[in-house]
Amino acid sequence: MHHRVWTPWWRLFRCIVWFFGLGMMSSMANAREVQLTDAPYGHILTNTGVWSPDGRWIVYDVRSDRDGSVFDGTRIERVWVDSGRIERLYESGDGACCGVVTCSPVDDRLVFIHGPERPTADWTYAATRRRGVILSAAGQDAGVSNLDARDLVAPYTPGALRGGTHVHVFSGDGAWVSFTYEDEVLASAGGKHGVEPNQRNVGVSISGRPVRVPPRHLRNHDGAYFSVLVTRTVSAPEPGSDEIRRAFSDAWVGRNGYARAGGGRQARAIAFQGEVVLPDGGTISEVYIVDLPEDCTQPGTGPLEGTPLLRPAPPNGVVQRRLTRTQDRVYPGIQGPRHWLRSHPDGSRIAFLMRDDGGRVQVWTVSPNGGVPVQVTRNNGDVASAFSWSPDGGWVAYVLNGRVVATEVATGETRPLTPPAEAGFEPLPLAVVYAPDGGRIAYLKPVRHVDGGVFNQVFWCDATADTD
Repeated sequence: MHHRVWTPWWRLFRCIVWFFGLGMMSSMANAREVQLTDAPYGHILTNTGVWSPDGRWIVYDVRSDRDGSVFDGTRIERVWVDSGRIERLYESGDGACCGVVTCSPVDDRLVFIHGPERPTADWTYAATRRRGVILSAAGQDAGVSNLDARDLVAPYTPGALRGGTHVHVFSGDGAWVSFTYEDEVLASAGGKHGVEPNQRNVGVSISGRPVRVPPRHLRNHDGAYFSVLVTRTVSAPEPGSDEIRRAFSDAWVGRNGYARAGGGRQARAIAFQGEVVLPDGGTISEVYIVDLPEDCTQPGTGPLEGTPLLRPAPPNGVVQRRLTRTQDRVYPGIQGPRHWLRSHPDGSRIAFLMRDDGGRVQVWTVSPNGGVPVQVTRNNGDVASAFSWSPDGGWVAYVLNGRVVATEVATGETRPLTPPAEAGFEPLPLAVVYAPDGGRIAYLKPVRHVDGGVFNQVFWCDATADTD
């Protein structure tokens, strides 16, 4: 599974020149920007967790399209940041595709989406038919293990799911994995009377609790982790209420939770976007949070595994809260490019994108205990990408006006980190991710290849550079 990909001549030449300080002279002198990959195929970074814990590697998948919306990649690779050396970590087979890889923050594990092997006309890749898999990046012959178990035949199995998981992210201690979820059982029911609709939700997989599933369906499988949904959506939210129709774009809160307003610490919590219905029937997304108990294996008001009529219910002790109420603003709701909420490393603030009163997309934060959102950036332009916090919590990095920039949270000062790009070849909105030590930022740009064609390539820039 773990293969070295030999460097083609143009990469070897570039690395030699770069080593002697001659290559990329103009961009390096101004921007400290380094192109790491140049193979004539696509490269896609996930919006978080792309760096190995030691900061030496960046992981990615090889989906072919610019936006990563076509799930057609069959390899997980990584690039050595200081040399550009590529290693192939995993290649899927039997007609399956894979992608959206993230790293554990504490060890060499990776987690990513895996599509169905041997797809058939009635079981092709879909949001309800994908799973997470775990891979060790260390072993030469390491295989993958299913993260989440699947059970498609009632009575369902506690700790197993009946659908597909997506964007898997390790908790700060590496023990749990968050994901978004859609339900195959409910989706295949097609809106039958009395059956809840399939709605996107957020869940967690818990290590150390493997789940075995009866082989009563061809697509059933065991899982190495115990998986549950932790958000609660309703089929028809009451207009003007805190009920939500979808839960998505989640983030762990803090490396080890957050400080409660009344004292003590909430050890595990997930912030997410929740879709609410306004009094006039329109919909917007707001910031929500779920506080998680230490034991997420005990059922609450409904079965963890769901029923043929009902979606899986959150465990006992899960508390879901709404943090923002923006319906009365000039531009209500979370807005801007597709992005995932991101927590300050100490859990004290949750960042999201929202338009200011002038209509520009800016970074805002809100406390996990609630309160009034605080505007962080005041740019003459829209934040144009997903974003990330620096490891010390002092900066937020993103794309603005075709450049990677960083804003100092305390002052609101925005510093450009890369030079202006050629139109059509600007940094992409998919990912702008700080390295674990805060010194570098990984991102994507489309690049013309010497053999023709334009392909997404992985770059890094110096997180402290100023190109002005």
